[in-house]
Amino acid sequence: MSDYSMLELFRQEVKVQVTRLKQNFMLFEHQSPSANEIQDALHALETVHGLAQIVEVEAAVTLSEAMQSRLKIIQPEKRLDSIECDRLIQSADWLLEMSLLEDSERHNWIANHQQAIVEIQASPTTDSLTLTPDSRTRSNVSLALIDSQMMDLFRLEVEEQAKTLNQELLTLEANPTVTQPLEALMRAAHSIKGAARIVGIDAAVGLAHTMEDCFVAAQNRSLILTAELVDSLLSGVDLLQYLSQVSDQDLPNWIEHHQAAIAAVQSSIQTLRQSPAQVSDVALLPIASPPQSLNLNQLSPIQNGKELNSSDSSTQDSAPSSQRVVRVSADNLTRMMGLAGESLIEANALPAFADSLRQVRSRQIELSTTLETLEPHVNAMSDKVTQALFETVRQQEQQCRNLLSDRLSELEDFIRRTTNLSERLYQEVITSHMRPFEEGMQNFPRMVRDLARSLNKQVKLEIIGQTTSVDRDILARLEAPITHILRNAIDHGIESPETRVAAGKSAEGTIQIEAAHRGGMLAIAITDDGIGIDTQKLRQAIIARQLVAPEIAAKLSHSELMEFLFLPGFSLSEQVTELSGRGVGLDIVKSMAQEVGGTVRVTSQPGKGTGFYFQLPLTLSVVRTLLVDVAGEVYAFPLSRIDQIVTVEQSEIFTAENRQYFTFDQNNIGLIPLYQVLDLSRPTGTSERYWVVMLSDQSATYGLIVDRCLGEKELVVRPLDPRLGKVQDVSAAALMNDGSLVLILDVSDLIRSTNRLLQNTRLAKVSEPRSLQHQQNAKRVLVVDDSITVRELERKLLQNHGYVVDIAVDGMEGWNAVRSYPYDLVISDIDMPRMNGIELIKAIKQHSRFHAIPVIVVSYRDREDDRIQGLEAGADYYLTKNSFHDDTLIRAVTDLIGE
Repeated sequence: MSDYSMLELFRQEVKVQVTRLKQNFMLFEHQSPSANEIQDALHALETVHGLAQIVEVEAAVTLSEAMQSRLKIIQPEKRLDSIECDRLIQSADWLLEMSLLEDSERHNWIANHQQAIVEIQASPTTDSLTLTPDSRTRSNVSLALIDSQMMDLFRLEVEEQAKTLNQELLTLEANPTVTQPLEALMRAAHSIKGAARIVGIDAAVGLAHTMEDCFVAAQNRSLILTAELVDSLLSGVDLLQYLSQVSDQDLPNWIEHHQAAIAAVQSSIQTLRQSPAQVSDVALLPIASPPQSLNLNQLSPIQNGKELNSSDSSTQDSAPSSQRVVRVSADNLTRMMGLAGESLIEANALPAFADSLRQVRSRQIELSTTLETLEPHVNAMSDKVTQALFETVRQQEQQCRNLLSDRLSELEDFIRRTTNLSERLYQEVITSHMRPFEEGMQNFPRMVRDLARSLNKQVKLEIIGQTTSVDRDILARLEAPITHILRNAIDHGIESPETRVAAGKSAEGTIQIEAAHRGGMLAIAITDDGIGIDTQKLRQAIIARQLVAPEIAAKLSHSELMEFLFLPGFSLSEQVTELSGRGVGLDIVKSMAQEVGGTVRVTSQPGKGTGFYFQLPLTLSVVRTLLVDVAGEVYAFPLSRIDQIVTVEQSEIFTAENRQYFTFDQNNIGLIPLYQVLDLSRPTGTSERYWVVMLSDQSATYGLIVDRCLGEKELVVRPLDPRLGKVQDVSAAALMNDGSLVLILDVSDLIRSTNRLLQNTRLAKVSEPRSLQHQQNAKRVLVVDDSITVRELERKLLQNHGYVVDIAVDGMEGWNAVRSYPYDLVISDIDMPRMNGIELIKAIKQHSRFHAIPVIVVSYRDREDDRIQGLEAGADYYLTKNSFHDDTLIRAVTDLIGE
């Protein structure tokens, strides 16, 4: 067996034996170890020691010997304290860590841990292991000296283990007699205790230890976790979570400020353990009472003098335990997405190169045919030298043709492999943006349980489709809308147990959250079996708020009535409570769905319940779009925001109050030319049939006229540079397979622009003749910028105002263009490869032929020194790239060369 396989065998054996050791050491803390248990631990260490000698891992030999020495002096039937057990567990973790090190790293490991190994071999005394109150205080105050990386690990440990504690406690509350969750609860509390002891947070050590003792008692069947005890344990979990969110510098003050709350929770747990009958007395405690008395807002961590939003504290992407998780920032994922998309585009460009080589081969075949035609004439000549030269040419031509055919065949194979690899890479990056639906739902069972108890209701939450893949960005945005819906359902929807029983229902209400992929979309349904929504009461509330006239309200359909629930400030509640009644919840639900390009609707049956149904895109990284042609430019509409796509004949269009309409499903739909909304130049030509894209919001439906519909396409979303700010009517960009840029329209912004257009501008009519552009009289502008997004924005902005625009990707290409064609104006960036903007301006201004060409600098640099440098080089204007938001750039262009 090779050294490599022996080392792998050693690592696998260490992993098995360390698991065995840690199980024994955890038992030592809660019960006196027997001689057999000590012998079992020693046998595990001897196994590791023997293998370590065989593979010559001296560090493992040294540590295992130290642990054996310590175990041999442990007296059977004498319980070890928690500090001693933690030290043994830490030693076992070190064994596993050391087995994974390379040879070059083990020597340094031993040097760094020499003192700790000596301490393991030593027999600790009780005095050295007991912390006095003064030492605890000093430990808490000296947190600033603790390695910040260790504190980060502590925070991650608490974050992960708190999820286990919350989940398993709720499981035990529903089924107090089951024992399976108790082991997970004990491990979670023990892990938090060990992590807190490493960083010296004794308050967390004590609280976690109290909780762990409670779980051990339950596992030994000497205690049943009642609802009141679960309340106190959950309060302890909350305290640990809030404590872990506090910054290092603020932690001592936070612990001092909340010491009474921590002590009260510990006291509550201990009291309920020892005497469950005293529940009524414990309920009078200010902190250890059920959750409604524990004001978690007062326990929120303080950072830089401000409260830390708990929603921001979750910075780690959790995953099923079977998966290995690596932290990657959202920005890195976005960049990876862009690079994967560019790789795919480059791969798709290779076939065009192969086509050009096929053309070369065709010419080569033509050359061969020509030589065959020439051959009889050469053979008829008596000149032997000419015949020999001709034969050489024939052979060389044949060799070239064969070589080209071989290389073309190799290129085709390379293209197939590259395209396949790029597509697989692209799909993997897309998949990396997806997370299981359950990761965003972990806090809701606890929230539903606490709210239901505070209202004396019985509510069960069911989550279906937990493994459904959801875009991580959508998952994060779902938290607030679902929270509002659940709070409303518990407060208004689910009845009290008495009312439900009287109505023939079970005393326990049910709220169900279901997620699934349907029709290329993410479908989420949130339903309850409560009292439902009184449509008559809703209709009266609409009339009372004067939202519509009474005669119109009487004709509203069920779905139209439900839409009013999403209006800001609208509520059917007669009183405002901490949970609901302010009318600020459901409008957030609607806004979130629209922001991600989805929809939400609500249905209700009186006495049977209410349901909210989301239709959301599967991912924000890739969007299904409709490509349209407008004034010679290609734009993309997100398919999820389009109501209908229809063609309208000229004869179907009628005019009323100077606006054009057509009839669709017995409704009159207003027509608006999209080129006018986007402020593009008017297309040329006329037509008898028009493509119309129908969009809608809560109040109206619009028909946007486009020149052509080019079809459906999935696009990889490329966010615009944040330094550009919000570009009107545009949400993002994407690259086509040929590398060309297409802008993805922001439908919500587009509807707002349409409304402004209707209020302030006379709409063009599709039947009016369209004037031709006089290209020969237009001014020509050269745009030089290495950013494709900026180039396209400037080009479209200038073309919309009637200018002819050429582009260059860097200063050198721009300088070559200036020397090749007469331009009326040059617009240049500063930072570019090969030749920067300053060098380009100097080259133009110092040349006798071009020095009169005006130059505008448009740059991200906004310092005064940069502006002076540009103007001194010869620029006529120096603008920053936020000039796209208004007409600053167009005014400068008009000032220099006219309209």
